[in-house]
Formats: sequence, structure tokens, C-alpha cells
Amino acid sequence: MWIYDEQPYNETPDEYQGFVYLITELDTNKKYIGKKNFWRPKILPKNSKRSRRQRTKVESDWREYYGSNKELQVLVEQRGQSSYKREILILCRTKGEMSYYEAKLQFKHDVLLRDDYYNEFIGCKIHSKHLPKKEPK
Repeated sequence: MWIYDEQPYNETPDEYQGFVYLITELDTNKKYIGKKNFWRPKILPKNSKRSRRQRTKVESDWREYYGSNKELQVLVEQRGQSSYKREILILCRTKGEMSYYEAKLQFKHDVLLRDDYYNEFIGCKIHSKHLPKKEPK
């Protein structure tokens, strides 16, 4: 079960592309920060009813997802899902927003320099036009 704002979260909202998350191992408090899409693209082929291929989206495997880190995946398999807490930190409307906030949190928490994070690299390429502009306060 994913947690968002301290509540169980089970929706797949149309208005959001995905989220930035934190997975915490309950025994050791070791963590992983990542991002996950709610949706994945699907292209429907031409057929007797469609003269062109049709682009659409389908729900991703986000409900069962435990990060892309191989070490973490093996540990979840060995110890069981109940040994881990999965939290949604930020809901994001675009892929660019997801990449930005994932990298921002990874740098903020020094995930590459600390032993209490599973993260092994930070990779991102973000363009300002993919981010919503915030109103100045």
C-alpha cells in the first residue's frame, strides 16, 4: 500500500502523470528516493475500424512497484513487502516535474554520499518549459 499525506493511496488520477516517492526499510531505516509513472503509453495498431495508429495510455504497474534499485528489489523479495513503507511525497502533472523533484530531493538528502540510502546514481535532464511556473510570493 502506498501512503500519501499519511493516508492510504490507491487512486490512479487522470490529471497526474506520476509521483516522487520514498521507500523506507522499517528495520534499518534505509531509504530510496525515486519516481514512478501512473501511466504508460500504448499504441493501438491500425485495423478495420482505425485507419491510423491510435496513441492512448494505460495504467502502469505502480501499485506493485518497489523501486528500480536491484538490491532493494531482492531484499523486498526476501524479507517481504510488509518490511517496507512506501510513501508518495509529491504528485506530479508532467514527466519533467517528476524528474525535477526526484533530483531535487536526492540532492537535498545527499543520497549518494550517505550509507542509509539505496540510491546509487542521480540521472536527470530537465528543461524549464516542462515545469509549471510558480507565482512569485
